[in-house]
Amino acid sequence: MSLTRSAEATASRTADSRWLELLARAGFIGYGIVHLLFAWLALQIAFGTSSDDGDQSGALRTLSAQPLGKFLVIAVAVGLLAMAIWQALEAAVGHQAERGKERVMERLASGGRTIVYLYFAWTAFKVFKDAGSNSADQQEALTGKLMTSSGGRWLVGLAGLVVAAIGIGLVIYGARKKFEKHLKTGEMSPKTRQLARRLGMAGYIAKGVAYGISGLLVIVAAVNYDPEKARGLDAALHTLREQSYGMFLLALVALGIAAFGVYCFLQSRYRKV
Repeated sequence: MSLTRSAEATASRTADSRWLELLARAGFIGYGIVHLLFAWLALQIAFGTSSDDGDQSGALRTLSAQPLGKFLVIAVAVGLLAMAIWQALEAAVGHQAERGKERVMERLASGGRTIVYLYFAWTAFKVFKDAGSNSADQQEALTGKLMTSSGGRWLVGLAGLVVAAIGIGLVIYGARKKFEKHLKTGEMSPKTRQLARRLGMAGYIAKGVAYGISGLLVIVAAVNYDPEKARGLDAALHTLREQSYGMFLLALVALGIAAFGVYCFLQSRYRKV
């Protein structure tokens, strides 16, 4: 057996680990909790009562401040790390039911999810260690530093384009109900399947809108040399709040993000892992 095939076989056995599956499913519960808290912060921004970042790091700090919050945050970190390992294995040797271009795209998507889950796991760990300082300020500082370097504004603009593209992709993913192929729909009752479809559509579209606005703000920051615009999801939510009927629009986005949080709970049971 070649070295490559041996590595693939080892990765496949790891992917089939029962413990990894259980941790990944628990991770979806933690991911759902984070999004519910994220939605709560977005609602607070909508009604002008927020005192923390309107993003996932702010949600984790909110969780950390609750009774047993530190334990819950580190549990979320472990679950997200398991999800990252699972998706990394899927990117390496998974999606074998697909063929050709479709399999390549699914593996690339798994690679992207790996990065997202690792980022959130690291953020949760920093919050647990009391090192999770204001993420919006950190992004603004990083953007400002990049803009002072040669070609930095182009790099910031490219990052904004990537984030905006992710947002558009999430909207399309939700609107076309592509998430359903990753669910064990055969094990669902008709009512549960309908609920999962509605929650998934609302959740992915709402997240896509938030990421799309965030990406556009980063692009504007690069064009206008204005790092204050590049404050991630927090800035995106505040910008939406400032528009005509912004309070109501942001409240709808918050409800959509909450729907995604509940959808994550369904994924913990019915996601193909």
